[in-house]
Amino acid sequence: MKLKYPFENPQASSIETILSSFETNIDNGITEGEAITRTKEYGLNIYQTQKQKRIITMIIEQFTSPINYLLVLGVAVSFYFGDFIEGVAIGIVILINALIGFLMELQARNSMNALKKMDIILCKIIRDGKLQEIPSENLTLGDLVVLEAGDIVPGDGRLVELNQLQCDESSLTGESLPIEKNLDILQNDTALGDMLNMVFKGTSVINGSGKAIVTGIAQNTQLGIITSLVESSDETETPLDKKLNALAARLIWLTLLMTLVFAISGFCEGEKWIVILKSSIALAVAAFPEGLPIVSTVALSYGMLYMAKHKVIVKTLSSVETLGSTTVILTDKTGTLTENKIYVDTLSFPTENLKVHIEKGTLIFENGDIKISTENFDKLKLIGALCNNSVQAQNIASVQKQQLGDPIDIALIQLASSSNSEAVPTRRDGSTVTQYERIKEVPFNSIIKLMGTLHKNSSGFFVACKGSVEHLVEKCDRIQSGVNINDFNKDLKNKMLSESEKMSAQGLRVLAFAYREGTDINKDDFLKNLIYVGMIGFLDIPRSDIKRTIISCKKAGIKVVMVTGDHPMTALNIAQRIGLVDETEKNVINGKDLPPLTSLSDEWRTRILSSSVFARTTPKQKLEIADVFQKAGNIIAMTGDGVNDAPALKKADVGIAMGIRGTQVAKETANIILKNDSFASIINAIAQGRVIFKNIQKFVIYLVSCNLSEIFVITAMGFIEPASILFPLQILFLNMVTDVFPALALGLGRGEKSIMQQPPKNPNDPIISNKKWIEIGFYAIIITFSVFAAIIYCQKIMVLDSGEINSVAFATLIFAQLFHVFNMSSAGSKLLINEITKNKFVWLAISLCAGATVFVFALPRMRTVLNLKMLPTKVWIVSILASLLPLLFIQLYRRISYRNIQIENKK
Repeated sequence: MKLKYPFENPQASSIETILSSFETNIDNGITEGEAITRTKEYGLNIYQTQKQKRIITMIIEQFTSPINYLLVLGVAVSFYFGDFIEGVAIGIVILINALIGFLMELQARNSMNALKKMDIILCKIIRDGKLQEIPSENLTLGDLVVLEAGDIVPGDGRLVELNQLQCDESSLTGESLPIEKNLDILQNDTALGDMLNMVFKGTSVINGSGKAIVTGIAQNTQLGIITSLVESSDETETPLDKKLNALAARLIWLTLLMTLVFAISGFCEGEKWIVILKSSIALAVAAFPEGLPIVSTVALSYGMLYMAKHKVIVKTLSSVETLGSTTVILTDKTGTLTENKIYVDTLSFPTENLKVHIEKGTLIFENGDIKISTENFDKLKLIGALCNNSVQAQNIASVQKQQLGDPIDIALIQLASSSNSEAVPTRRDGSTVTQYERIKEVPFNSIIKLMGTLHKNSSGFFVACKGSVEHLVEKCDRIQSGVNINDFNKDLKNKMLSESEKMSAQGLRVLAFAYREGTDINKDDFLKNLIYVGMIGFLDIPRSDIKRTIISCKKAGIKVVMVTGDHPMTALNIAQRIGLVDETEKNVINGKDLPPLTSLSDEWRTRILSSSVFARTTPKQKLEIADVFQKAGNIIAMTGDGVNDAPALKKADVGIAMGIRGTQVAKETANIILKNDSFASIINAIAQGRVIFKNIQKFVIYLVSCNLSEIFVITAMGFIEPASILFPLQILFLNMVTDVFPALALGLGRGEKSIMQQPPKNPNDPIISNKKWIEIGFYAIIITFSVFAAIIYCQKIMVLDSGEINSVAFATLIFAQLFHVFNMSSAGSKLLINEITKNKFVWLAISLCAGATVFVFALPRMRTVLNLKMLPTKVWIVSILASLLPLLFIQLYRRISYRNIQIENKK
């Protein structure tokens, strides 16, 4: 039977009708073969969220910049006065410029596409009766999707099973409150916001669990329909774009001013207007760094790909700049600072404590076997197996099965299976237990800090509950000690809490376990009158590289703050072990003591800003802590993995999601995704962010100082030696040689080793500060001086004519700017060994540009096109020596300045 697709009004159809129409099964889903057939017929579950530029559009845009308008004017002027060679040459330069811009933009686009492919959203489905994880784009009609809190819904679907399922559909309906789902049949004309038996692509699951049959994919989803109705909007201008545009505007005004002064002076001195016009065009061409936007885009995308190779996916270009400004990292503990490989370390029962570990699938008691708590242990294992949402899944890319779920749930299953106890029922495919049918669940959340499940067996009902000790003991009124069950009075509760504190102080993550059984349990309120059984201390060891990384943060001026929902003593123990705080530190802010943001006193704000460890915090408090740091002027990077972390990730200046254990909601909200969940990767990303911005700053300073030197040379020659003034075509060639390739090489540098020993930059600062503008002016003056030193020597000593002087100025300016690349090394670096001399792209660019210069002088036709003269060897020697002067003077100046700064700092 061929599917009727798109299927109309699935919300008005019964579950049986949906299953029949899509030829699927509520337990087994569709077959793998049927899935392949449907994918071929209906396509992949993807849609174009934003149309990419067509190739022809990219090509046309290369000709629409103001600089190209000036060049076209130059072509028109040349043709008008019969200078066809120059006109054609300028036209060729326009085409070459456009080709370079097109190729670089194409490369940048390909880089961004490569990044997008790295961030694949996975979804859980059941096919052929097996739970699988597949890329959401491979989802097809009739698939049985398994949904849990934190998942992004991969396609539109009709719910067939649910357990307290709630979804955030604000992206579709604008409704800010969670939508609680049900299985009721609805009317055909039910509004989108009232379709409570449906889930929709792109929305998020924030609570509970469920299963849905996929009824819509790609464009035939509610999100796809909305997307197709909206024209692709223009890309948002990033902060870096704004800074580059502000810089370009400043250069344009400077160019217009100097061109106007030059033109007026020329008319006053009686120069021919054609000479003035050509010189003014040359001046305008010299002023604007054509390669600036191209090189910045390529540098950013190259840096982003470099990060991606090191397990860091950066989703937005603007995040790269913000990364380099980070002053505070708010980080979770589990899985980021620690390995997130949970081991059962301690079993604590009311009458005895035991150290244990699992070796080759067998539970080992380290200090002798269990004595009087066998019944407690059996009940604890049963509770751990029942109150558990881990599953054994078949990954589509692998023949091996793997346990999926929360690491603690996985550890509990390992504990149950390692003890060979008949008290623990066999789990079928990891999701259900044969003797205990789950009929209801209270999912764990950060408010109640408990999880409970209600089961039905042959003797009645069984309640299994686990959670934080302080929350669970309040739900218990009895305590089990071996075969005896007694009243759980206040003294005993305090004793259990005290034992929990001791275990937490040892760095263990502690959970308590309780149960209840009988025939008269209220299904709507079953988490009460429980029987306390015992506690488990789980060990999550710190990552091996974390201590070194924390030290790097401190050297970089970055404050690391642990914000966790764990017990204060557990958090403090880990913080001490990783060097976040010293061993004498006792200052941990407990979430229950933290006042609301609206009533924070100055004393509390100071305390928050000075603290490095927050424990037992709620998602709302995490948000408020971030707000306090931001209002104090900090740039916040925040890690998160759960659905509850999404608001905080959005609030942070840079949201960082965990790629392994992170929920899809967290990944979608974050700016950055860590593929390996390692805190060290965050620091590497910050370091690379700093390197990228430093590279951009370097090539901007290089480009602007070179172009400013061209303005000074042309202006001065216009007044002093007008017959030898550089032509527009020469300036164009010079810019192509000394702008694009050396600047691009600077943009691809790996940075200096000391980058993480410097304080973070202020994100509000411009790319070029006033101090840097003074440096740029100084660099331009020195380069101009070197050019005129060669001109004067060749004019006075060697007595060259105006045409030869023009060629000397041209050659000297080129090589002076090429050697000027080495002035972009960091302050205090060695002259011969630094991040510039180690950059292979710099040497490649200089070789290419020097070769191109020799090429145009060697070929007669090229000399004719560029109005150049053949220069004798001795003139070349003068030109090269003069072009080395800026490197020598500037390096001498920088070393003297750096030494003076060091002396001042010591004082």
